[in-house]
Amino acid sequence: MREASIELRAWRQFLAVAEELHFGRAAQRLHMTQPPVTQAIAQLEKTLGVVLFDRTRRRVALTPAGEALLPEVRELLARAQALPGRARAAAAGELGRVRLAFVSTIGFERLPAWVREFRLQCPEVALELVEATGDVQLEGFARDEIDAGLMLHSPGFAPPGLERLAVSEEPLVLALPSRHPLARRARLPLAEALAEPLVIFPRRIVPSLHDAIFGLYHAAGRAPQVAQEAIQMQTIVNLVWGGLGLAWVPESVTQFRRAGVVYRAAAEFAPAARRRPPVLPACETSLVWPASGANPALGRFVQFIDAQLRHDRAAQ
Repeated sequence: MREASIELRAWRQFLAVAEELHFGRAAQRLHMTQPPVTQAIAQLEKTLGVVLFDRTRRRVALTPAGEALLPEVRELLARAQALPGRARAAAAGELGRVRLAFVSTIGFERLPAWVREFRLQCPEVALELVEATGDVQLEGFARDEIDAGLMLHSPGFAPPGLERLAVSEEPLVLALPSRHPLARRARLPLAEALAEPLVIFPRRIVPSLHDAIFGLYHAAGRAPQVAQEAIQMQTIVNLVWGGLGLAWVPESVTQFRRAGVVYRAAAEFAPAARRRPPVLPACETSLVWPASGANPALGRFVQFIDAQLRHDRAAQ
């Protein structure tokens, strides 16, 4: 059996009578005459199939059914009254949801601080976080499973078709076992570092950065000796600890302290005659999102990140 719909006006009339326990005073409160209020309550009881008020000549009292409905009706009307304001808040990006994917490197330091501050500024925007590599993020955009991503790439090589806000640029440093002979040096001679086995992420994860690292080897006249591939930076560092090889990692990864692993910058070496020195690779992190995105909460999040970056630059 299909339930009959009841307008909010009927519930407002019920609430007035329930709180006043007097039809005359309830009518005055509603700026009505008494007969329409009496008729409205009778119609509400008929629609519900229950009696809400005991009526005598001397008093009006709520029945148990009316008592049970009273807090629910108060909540219903309060929520209905709040709807226009919540609609305006949603349109302004102050209410809603942002599904944010991120690479692990941004999660070591900057992301936790941003999440904390954003929640203070926009407490009614749900920020859903998922750690994902660049290739997984692109798939997520294609399936409309994420709204924005913090993605790692070689400087200037953000994926096409996405809006982009550059977040940071940092050099790559070498992770190596602390027991390795080269670990005794403050800076690693590049020629010696390039001769070591390499632990690296698969090309599909960050093609531009993978190509930049391989380009460094080729510019120095060497072929990379890939000992092992791994997806997550923490796994790569753990494999370095296991002695499988050296790894080029973003400088921010040095925040990941792994006993038995040290991080060293590479020192350029003098190339052979008539050859330009190899360019040490760097990486960039960008906030990216679809150009067609119409999520106001996402717009508010992008504005927030932009403001944070401007503040950081001003403080430097």
